[in-house]
Amino acid sequence: MDAVFAIGSNGSGQLGIGHKEDVSVPKQVQFTASSPIVVKVAAGGNHTLLLTQSGQLYWSGDAAGGACGIASEPSVPSFQEICLSNDPELQTGHIDLVAATWEASFVVARDGDGKRTKLFSFGSGIKGELGSGELIVRTPTATRIIDFPPAGTEIADLTACMGHAVAVLSNGDAYGWGNCRKSQIGGPGAVVYSPRKIDGIGFKVSRAVCAKESTCFFGEPESGNICVLGSDKWGLSSNAPATAPPWVDVGASWGDIYILRKDGSLQGWGRDDHGQLPPPNLPRLNKIAIGSEHAVALSADGEVLAWGWGEHGNCGPQVENNDVKGRWNVIASPKFMPPGCRVDRIGAGCATSWVCTTDG
Repeated sequence: MDAVFAIGSNGSGQLGIGHKEDVSVPKQVQFTASSPIVVKVAAGGNHTLLLTQSGQLYWSGDAAGGACGIASEPSVPSFQEICLSNDPELQTGHIDLVAATWEASFVVARDGDGKRTKLFSFGSGIKGELGSGELIVRTPTATRIIDFPPAGTEIADLTACMGHAVAVLSNGDAYGWGNCRKSQIGGPGAVVYSPRKIDGIGFKVSRAVCAKESTCFFGEPESGNICVLGSDKWGLSSNAPATAPPWVDVGASWGDIYILRKDGSLQGWGRDDHGQLPPPNLPRLNKIAIGSEHAVALSADGEVLAWGWGEHGNCGPQVENNDVKGRWNVIASPKFMPPGCRVDRIGAGCATSWVCTTDG
């Protein structure tokens, strides 16, 4: 049986654990129906979306701004399947990708041919976050972003941070929208109300990750290609490697960029005032999940590690001045799980951390 556990910031019930108190020890997430297999966590400022293996989407948290779809807050905070339209003919269908800004959410769904060509937004954003033009600044109904992606392409990757979002297409092009006044999607820096093609990257993009004021683009994992656009605050551009190492995953917090190398080591650069960067002597890692100002990692031994800014309990109970700096906490371990149970996936959001377990 699969289960999801969460710790961290919970003032809006975004952990879905039955109450609205922050927790620093993993608590099992509650679902209104049977517990699904979760493959992706996307989190805004006060809401969380869980994408399942079957292409369904569940939500918990603050639904007032529309980022949880057409919803009213339940009496007990728990995850329930999202409603994106009151018209049965306008349901999104099988969802493959999900991302969130502070108050908005995005999903990519399959079309009738099984291709990822349908991009929807919902929630709130006065600086172009919804990507649907200047007139749409709030909607709980999933609104399809028209004329995107271009004919003959699919959306291969979708990512977002506080106020901007980026979609990577199957042909290696990338598009962005939202509050991009720091040139997060290249010049000119502006509030961008609909997807704008990002020029000047110089290679076909495979993945993108969004920091608060920057975006980092990667080519294929073995290509070495890397490009950072936007503000150089925290040295995100000037301290970036000239060549990316072979990687298995990449991520970004508000002020850091991370590369999980194929050898299991973690490389990072950027802000480190709360210990966000990888601490020394990390064990070999299999997976990473990067939150707003903290990191979560799954070690090769099956332990879930967390470090960085942990004020809300998102890095576990052992903190110094609310930080886990220069070291890590073990927030979940197979040593304390039933026989045959293991951690399968991890997630991280705005001061939240997520652990998905399976017993087979």
